[in-house]
Amino acid sequence: MDAVFWVVLGVVLAVAEIFTTTLFLIMFSVGAFAAAGAAALGAPTAVQALVFAVVSALTVAVARPAIRRHARSAEESGEQAFGVAAIEGSTALVLEQVDADQGLVKIGGEMWSARSFDATQSFVPGRRVRVIKVQGATALVWDDDVSTSGELPEARG
Repeated sequence: MDAVFWVVLGVVLAVAEIFTTTLFLIMFSVGAFAAAGAAALGAPTAVQALVFAVVSALTVAVARPAIRRHARSAEESGEQAFGVAAIEGSTALVLEQVDADQGLVKIGGEMWSARSFDATQSFVPGRRVRVIKVQGATALVWDDDVSTSGELPEARG
């Protein structure tokens, strides 16, 4: 009967983890399944509870730091960003006029469909813009105040 209790507790904790997505309850679920194994081997209730506590604590102590280290964003960890995170904030070159409805830009050698982040702005080909956000396969762009030659925006006239 003890093994059934621990298995049910482990399943409840695992299901609860699905709704919290913190990767914290799953570690206690692992402890509950370990205690179920101890119960199946005939260990007394006190030993089962001890197995639950020790395995849960070890899982939290060992796995949690590794999970947190991998879950940090590239910006926080100082690693090279990839995917959408690498595109957002970068500069792009307008290839076809970009307005609130459509456009085409070149970002890091790749062609992207684009729209103006501000519906009142439009950008002509040859203009440098900043990628504010990516929605699906469309880059939302904004006026890039830094020119490629390094001059100040006021000096461009």
